[in-house]
Amino acid sequence: MDTEGIKLFVLAAEKLNISAAGRELGMPPAVASARLAKLENAVGADLLRRSTRKVALSTEGAEFLPFAREILAQENAALAAMGFGNEHVAGTLRLTASSTFAQQYVLPLMPEFLELYPGINLDLRLSDMELDLIQGSFDLALRDSVLPDSNLKARKLADDRRLLCASPEYLAKWGTPKHPDDLCSHQLIAFKSQATINLIGPDGEQGKFNPRAPGNRLIIDDGLSYKIATMAGAGIAMHALWSVHRELAEGTLVQVLADFRMDAEPALWLVYPKSNVLTAKVRVFIDFLLERIGNRPPWLEGEAVTPSEAD
Repeated sequence: MDTEGIKLFVLAAEKLNISAAGRELGMPPAVASARLAKLENAVGADLLRRSTRKVALSTEGAEFLPFAREILAQENAALAAMGFGNEHVAGTLRLTASSTFAQQYVLPLMPEFLELYPGINLDLRLSDMELDLIQGSFDLALRDSVLPDSNLKARKLADDRRLLCASPEYLAKWGTPKHPDDLCSHQLIAFKSQATINLIGPDGEQGKFNPRAPGNRLIIDDGLSYKIATMAGAGIAMHALWSVHRELAEGTLVQVLADFRMDAEPALWLVYPKSNVLTAKVRVFIDFLLERIGNRPPWLEGEAVTPSEAD
């Protein structure tokens, strides 16, 4: 199959406009239509439904689209393996990540990345609700845990810590808990489907943080709103250190039960579909984030982080 035709199909599927996709590839509308028809003849199916008003992806086109993207990704990987430079790494990279983390740490780096790799376009889907990597045809996801999925691989971006915090105003009004058992008399804030978290004290004593206990009244599914509610004095919440390290330093948030730690500390992971070849666009983006964030995460104050991989 003609890879230029496949490239045209992928662009047309993303834009739902054959002429616009053709123009991006330097093809006149008539040439683009003929190129797409040739690809459809090769695969034996109509990939796009055309009408006088709109273009839509057919059922067969939706099934073919992930394979088409993989063909182009393999082509880019092959070119990279043959020694082509940054200017030849091309394609659209689809990333899903926590909107809160991306706003704070990823988006400020994007002008630099786009200048380094002029052939790469970024399609960022940012949400604190976890989007399915495979079903959404994403190249890469940023997660705070490794998903138990045999179709995925992961590279650690950076270590992290979770800690309980509250505003000074809340603690002045409700008092400061000395032991996890004291939390039952406090207002707790839950982050979306947050489960009970086991806490371990310095002498091995154990306790729990259960933000979904009966009587707790506030559940939030947006990371920034979750932090704002904590700072406003709505209760005690479990936060990632990357999210609140500045507020802790400024004193607008105070760590609670500092002697207790989670039974398993989390990390930030870059997760991607398992493949024989890590595509060039994904490889350079991962390397870029590891260099700019992973090597010196600001929330760990320069502590060394050793990147690792996990299946």
